[in-house]
Amino acid sequence: MAVVVTMPRLSDTMTEGTVAAWLKKVGDKIKEGDILAEIETDKATMEFESFNSGVLLHIGIEAGQTAPVDSLLAIIGNEGEDISALLNGGAAPKVETTAPAAEEKSAPVAESKAVTPSAVEVPAGVKVVTMPRLSDTMTTGTVAAWLKKTGDAVKEGDILAEIETDKATMEFESFNSGTLLYIGVNEGESAPVDSILAILGPAGTDVSGVVANFKVGGKAEAPKAEEVKTAVASTTAEAPVAVNTGERIFASPLAKKIAQEKGINLSQVKGSGENGRITKSDVENFTPSSSAAPVQAVAEATAAVAAVKPFVPAGEVFQEEVKNSQMRKVIAKRLSESKFTAPHYYLTIELDMDNAIASRNMINGLPETKVSFNDMVIKASAMALKKHPQVNSQWKDEATIINHHVNIGVAVAVEDGLVVPVLKFTDQMSLTQIGASVKDMAGRAKAKKIQPAEMEGSTFTISNLGMFGIQSFTSIINQPNSAILSVGAIVEKPVVKNGQIVVGNTMTVTLACDHRTVDGATGAQFLQTFKAFMENPVTMLA
Repeated sequence: MAVVVTMPRLSDTMTEGTVAAWLKKVGDKIKEGDILAEIETDKATMEFESFNSGVLLHIGIEAGQTAPVDSLLAIIGNEGEDISALLNGGAAPKVETTAPAAEEKSAPVAESKAVTPSAVEVPAGVKVVTMPRLSDTMTTGTVAAWLKKTGDAVKEGDILAEIETDKATMEFESFNSGTLLYIGVNEGESAPVDSILAILGPAGTDVSGVVANFKVGGKAEAPKAEEVKTAVASTTAEAPVAVNTGERIFASPLAKKIAQEKGINLSQVKGSGENGRITKSDVENFTPSSSAAPVQAVAEATAAVAAVKPFVPAGEVFQEEVKNSQMRKVIAKRLSESKFTAPHYYLTIELDMDNAIASRNMINGLPETKVSFNDMVIKASAMALKKHPQVNSQWKDEATIINHHVNIGVAVAVEDGLVVPVLKFTDQMSLTQIGASVKDMAGRAKAKKIQPAEMEGSTFTISNLGMFGIQSFTSIINQPNSAILSVGAIVEKPVVKNGQIVVGNTMTVTLACDHRTVDGATGAQFLQTFKAFMENPVTMLA
């Protein structure tokens, strides 16, 4: 059966998109994961992949044309399939604004995912906030935490909630002002993109009708009657100030994690954030009150008594079930796909880092200049990729894509997993520019401030665990890249130079390659060039 592909919302602020280029033409066979087109958003030009297989039967938006989100982009189906009904009824997506009878129509066209309620009159001033699509591959979102509660006054720009996407946990701000009348997705729950996330409006407004008739993709969401009644009732009273009373503790996910690791009772911590919310720094700076001393003394006394008794095993099996975040699920899915679809092989080489250490010390001796060894690795990789573009490639069933631009992804560990910010046109950047960019993006990634567009379009990836003392390791390729470089720690050890055993500094790096695109000799030549740059850093300044 034919499937309608609509203009995707590739960023949280995108309302329309422009087709920069079609990579497929009508009549071409499409496989799930194939890149259909390049689409310009309000933030970047991004590749848009197909989630369906079949034949490209129709293109609705030609290259160079602009259309609203959810407009008919293409139709994919079986060869020779009749799509006239889809073209007649689905040339333009429509948001229903008529009577409920429209709901009974079984039009096969994928209607626009509504961002306003349908089949009901919306009270004046009421705004429906839907689950945003915060990445190009996001289909569902999970509410990690609500920073506002029903009855709270909300200003434009206030952070409503923290939402887990398939790539990161991000703060979601309100684009409207009003009272939070209804919460549609509770903390820890997941919901499809464009489902009701919240409703804002004048205090005391009855929004039960809006909830009951709101539609996503032509289907009404099931209303949560009790929540709606509670929402309406709560807006008539003065919104209480959020304090830690033991009933509900407002804390960021990172603060909760740190508190758990340190054994800190969050009810004893005073929050410095908005509405008394406990932040990471509140937990890290928390000092237990003196009242805890007697408890500690009793515990120590008990331990002393127990120490003189024969030990009798009295433990119990203890397990903890931690719900997988959306990011963790996607990491597992994509790494599994990469490992089991791309034939990996690994090349390891040892570098003499003496010159690199001396060069870095000289560079960092300049005013307002700071360069890390990781920055040097990134720069050397970018320059080596320009000389060996086959390593900077991408496998497709029909052809191998050779990228002549260099966009290096830098793996960054965050609270819930791993993200890969991308340095665009890395080969054109200086060492200091690379250092500043990596520091900025890594910091924003850990603070959940980085945008999805900044994690798209990598052609090569670097993973560095040297700062953790890891001497060597192998990584799984970050598809659609063809290679990833694993960087170990600098180790001081005896080495042979000019026939003499001397103390030297070495670093081990391992290149994981996709054998479909990068042959062993090609990977080895890339590493030789990379080694030459790293061992003679002055060549990177030319």
